[in-house]
Amino acid sequence: MAKKITDKVTWVGKIDWELVYFHGHELSTYKGSSYNSYLVQDKKTALIDTCWKPYDEEYVTNLKETIDLKKIDYVIMNHNEIDHSGALPALMREIPDVPIYCTKKGESIIRGHYHQDWNFVNVKTGDTLDLGDSKLVFIEAPMLHWPDTMFTYMTGENILFSNDGFGQHFASEELYNDKVDVHEMYSEAMKYYVNILNPYSPMVTRKIKEILAMNVPVDMICPSHGIIWRDNPMQIVETYQKWAANYQENQITFVYDTMWESTRRMAECIAEGIRQADPDVVIKLMNAAKEDKSDIATEVFKSKAILVGSPTINYGFAYSIGGMLELIRGLKFKNKKAAAFGSYGWSGEAVKQMTELLQGAGFAIVNDGIRCQWVPDEAHMEECRQYGRAFGEAVK
Repeated sequence: MAKKITDKVTWVGKIDWELVYFHGHELSTYKGSSYNSYLVQDKKTALIDTCWKPYDEEYVTNLKETIDLKKIDYVIMNHNEIDHSGALPALMREIPDVPIYCTKKGESIIRGHYHQDWNFVNVKTGDTLDLGDSKLVFIEAPMLHWPDTMFTYMTGENILFSNDGFGQHFASEELYNDKVDVHEMYSEAMKYYVNILNPYSPMVTRKIKEILAMNVPVDMICPSHGIIWRDNPMQIVETYQKWAANYQENQITFVYDTMWESTRRMAECIAEGIRQADPDVVIKLMNAAKEDKSDIATEVFKSKAILVGSPTINYGFAYSIGGMLELIRGLKFKNKKAAAFGSYGWSGEAVKQMTELLQGAGFAIVNDGIRCQWVPDEAHMEECRQYGRAFGEAVK
């Protein structure tokens, strides 16, 4: 159902309560999501973004209930990943000659996805589209988070249509940030930033500076997923500035797997030692074989240091730890320290291998880690506590 945002702007998207994974199975979305599309009606009419392919026919049917499709003068595609452009083929079958405004790279991606020769109009930063009383101003935002991405600013209404920037995978009928649970909203906003935008944090910083330098009023930020920021909308911009600046809290996260509970026991004892060294530090123990990988990545983002643990299995480390180390490497965390630990029976290579991978992922290695052969006895457990105390002091 369409929802009026202002006299000129209507939300015409789709709320997806059932979504539990995104980007294939790379990102968990247990709070659902939305595919936000916006209809701008002035003397001319523009449609900003569409929705995900599974809802294309539903999207077009609902759009017809809001407007005669023949009255749409322009389609604006801020970003052309399938969750934004999936309904384009169904829409363009109805209005095949309507121009699609996008970046040059955006045209290339749309052609690559749908193999159609639609009426493309390429735009770049500073280009405008006059709708009558209002104008749309285009702002290229490459790698936030695809190379085709752009933002669109609407004059008069003072709205920034930010696409994937400032969004969350968060389903809500309430639509606005002042209508939802603040903790849930920011938790999902951080998870979204970590797992989608964190690798491009330097670009985030530069783009925010560019937008602020425009010195234009922003009364509302309308992303393509989740809620709309209307109550103090710049709060999320300020939060992004913090997140993009090598963010960390006073937290240490353990990421481990265990076979016969020896590595788990080591983790618990190391954690005891850390608490003795710093009673104020937040400690999270997360079993990589049982916990959600996207949630683990978010806790790593919050941490000033991490400890990665695995038993030695087949002359290496556990499968789940291999996946997490690759995920962590790709997310390009900065300003964080790390070390490895683990139990073993006869060969014991895992700790050294994990340490090398952590170093290759950009972590500052605190020490060579700690190993325990077979099941830790009280002497081994006390050694782990001592190790934890030393680690806690080292990362204070």
